[in-house]
Amino acid sequence: MPEFTKSHTDTVSTKATSVKCKLQGNTHLPAFSMDGDYIIGGVFTIHQYMHTEVHDYTSMPECGNERMLTRELRFARTMIFAIDEINNSTELLPGVTLGYQIHDSCSSVSIAVQKALQLTNGQDPEFDTSQNCSNSGMVMAIVGESGSTPSIAMSRIIGPFDIPQVSHFATCACLSDKQQYPSFFRTIPSDQFQADALVKLVKHFGWTWIGAIRSDSDYGNNGMASFLYAAQKEGICVEYSESFSGTHPRSRFQRVAEVIRRSTSMVIVAFAATADMRILLEELSLQPFPPHQWIGSEAWVTDADLLKYNFCAGALGFSIEQSVIPGLRDFLLDLSPTVVTASPVLTEFWEEAFNCRLGKGEKVVVISLIVGEGTDERVCDGTEDIHNLQSSYTDTSQLRITNMVYKAVYAIAHAIHNALCVERNSTRHCDQFAKIQSTQVCLGKSLRKVNFSQNGYSVSFDANGDPVATYELVNWQKSKTGRNEFVTVGFYDASLPLGREVHINKDITWMEGSTQVPVSVCSESCRPGTRKVLQKGKPVCCYDCTPCPEGEISNVTDSPDCFPCPSEFWPNANRDSCLPKPVEFLSFSEVLGIILVSFSVAGACLAIMTAAVFFRHRTTPIVRANNSELSFLLLFSLTLCFLCSITFIGTPSEWSCMLRHTAFGITFVLCISCVLGKTIVVLMAFKATLPGSNVMKWFGPPQQRMTVVSVTSVQVLICIIWLVVSPPFPMKNLTTYKERIILECALGSAIGFWAVLGYVGLLAVFCFVLAVLARKLPDNFNEAKFITFSMLIFCAVWITFIPAYVSSPGKFTVAVEIFAILASSFGLILCIFAPKCYIILFKPEKNTKKHLMNKSPQ
Repeated sequence: MPEFTKSHTDTVSTKATSVKCKLQGNTHLPAFSMDGDYIIGGVFTIHQYMHTEVHDYTSMPECGNERMLTRELRFARTMIFAIDEINNSTELLPGVTLGYQIHDSCSSVSIAVQKALQLTNGQDPEFDTSQNCSNSGMVMAIVGESGSTPSIAMSRIIGPFDIPQVSHFATCACLSDKQQYPSFFRTIPSDQFQADALVKLVKHFGWTWIGAIRSDSDYGNNGMASFLYAAQKEGICVEYSESFSGTHPRSRFQRVAEVIRRSTSMVIVAFAATADMRILLEELSLQPFPPHQWIGSEAWVTDADLLKYNFCAGALGFSIEQSVIPGLRDFLLDLSPTVVTASPVLTEFWEEAFNCRLGKGEKVVVISLIVGEGTDERVCDGTEDIHNLQSSYTDTSQLRITNMVYKAVYAIAHAIHNALCVERNSTRHCDQFAKIQSTQVCLGKSLRKVNFSQNGYSVSFDANGDPVATYELVNWQKSKTGRNEFVTVGFYDASLPLGREVHINKDITWMEGSTQVPVSVCSESCRPGTRKVLQKGKPVCCYDCTPCPEGEISNVTDSPDCFPCPSEFWPNANRDSCLPKPVEFLSFSEVLGIILVSFSVAGACLAIMTAAVFFRHRTTPIVRANNSELSFLLLFSLTLCFLCSITFIGTPSEWSCMLRHTAFGITFVLCISCVLGKTIVVLMAFKATLPGSNVMKWFGPPQQRMTVVSVTSVQVLICIIWLVVSPPFPMKNLTTYKERIILECALGSAIGFWAVLGYVGLLAVFCFVLAVLARKLPDNFNEAKFITFSMLIFCAVWITFIPAYVSSPGKFTVAVEIFAILASSFGLILCIFAPKCYIILFKPEKNTKKHLMNKSPQ
């Protein structure tokens, strides 16, 4: 690791002491370099380092002759192109030349740290200065690295020296922590945004059962951690989560491949680096396995080298937006033999690309003699045409990360420009002789304020050094030639409102070329009307579907719970919506209502016809002997009893509720008071036949009228008190039946209701007792006998009414009450008046005073 030591010279000046700084260790030449007034460093993974390395700290890390990553070579050359553009610009840094030192990290963290230290220290073995050693050879800023883990290591090294680092491809969310990485910036969005975007994408297509794989690095581990955290909140379950790295032994990749083959989830979310994915896909290609839908992170989903794996066709993932960099393709392809042979990296690229050996002059002949015949190796003869080369280096049709490199260089240039240049006479003047140290100190601050547009792409950084998060949704689709290609099918914009960030504007091709969205769930979705019940010992996405309980619904798919309907609503048959409960009451239009109304009207008509018969034959002995005044009053009250039952039918209202019970109570008391009066008259009449008895003068017609009025007045008073204190009122009965509403009249005061009913019952019992006492009085036509039968029926009906009334549900409660009214009314009219009408109409010979006064019944 490069360090400096100090040694004082023997001669000490009186003005200043000369310090000799000596670099410890060997420096490595950069892959590409150029001098300038200000140097920008660059670190890229130009070579892939695939071997497992055990660091024993006894030797310096070295980059072996590994596989070249031509995509990373394109990144490095893009940095050179951008610096050349800036140097040729008259508006940006006029009069100032930028240089560069671009190093290869060889996909090794230790080598990346070594290159960062070398960029910090410089390459001079010795450096004389009157200042201190820490300021020698320091670059202005560093572009890179391509991975998060090496970027983290580099940032910790160069951070204390206030050297800004602008990465084009390090997306770990941890790098947004300015306390740990104060000088880190990037032109690519943080993985936090990408993780959120991937979760929203998975949720958008309804996948709840997925597999997860990741690179065992800061990029993969932190990115997947963010994804899993967000996925859990969205109810997405992970069947497995496996990690791997290019430095792991093959057995690790074999185990991950076997897990994927045995999985039941159809969707695989891969948060991995390109190099790691290449090794895994190579392992998976060795044996066939069921098709899976791949969802990739931007690190690998747009890597053209991976398109050859056809089993990944249909892969979907977010990537950086496509861009166009004018002149870049011509620059990349402008590789003359002089340029190629002057650079070992370009030489290696050329030889690998065309499978030949480069040489100069006599060297070519020597190589030809050494190679000889019988080998595949040949000498490059100059016919190689890079324009026809199919390589990631030459493919500029999908410039995504390349544009991030381009923007990173321009961001640094703008920061230097803002730090060096001042405006004089409406023109910018830059001092190329300004002190590097002072410029470096303010370069980080200047980067935070950068805000410009280059080729139509805006560049700016927030407080965490992150850009605005926007992605394209890329789909691997088969072209007409049968090869996979990248097709943009949508985009993601984190600045849009919640739920509208993902937008798909083209058809997507899924695995195996299907146009149908694949299904990846542990359990089938629960339809509305059911709820999810978790399976014991399994993830939350594995569940059974259970119908909602009675009275509850679920109106969405995969509802975790059911919820009850409002009190006046009830679920439909599918239990997926609440419908208004049907309202039930005894109506005039239904069969039961029609029957009861018919009986009520028939009873009233029967009472009226009986009254008409009695009025027609009012002078006959049988009518006169039965107290015609009380008989007509009784028939009138029975007519009211029949008609009052109609008030119990129809929609309950405030007035109908008060009327039905009070009318019923008063009319029945009036009716029974008349019967009671007739019974007393019978008893008094027979008492009056005894010698010396004058009781009839105490119970004549005036007393009879007073008895009816006084007895009825008590009931009227009870009803008035009931209506004043707590009258009946209409109500919706929601408890008797859960699935429907019963419209009924609440009693208001139960005491009032039972007082009315109890008074009727008391009179009926009293009347029944008197009638029983008078039933055997000697007479050819004993009315007390018929009153006894009528009161017996009346009491039997109302005694059975009480339990029936209490136990009958809904509208049948009203029907029971109406039936009791009609039954008791018919009992009274039939038992008391039917025999008399029979004699009047059909046995007129018995309707004589002689027959009625006959003491010997025939």
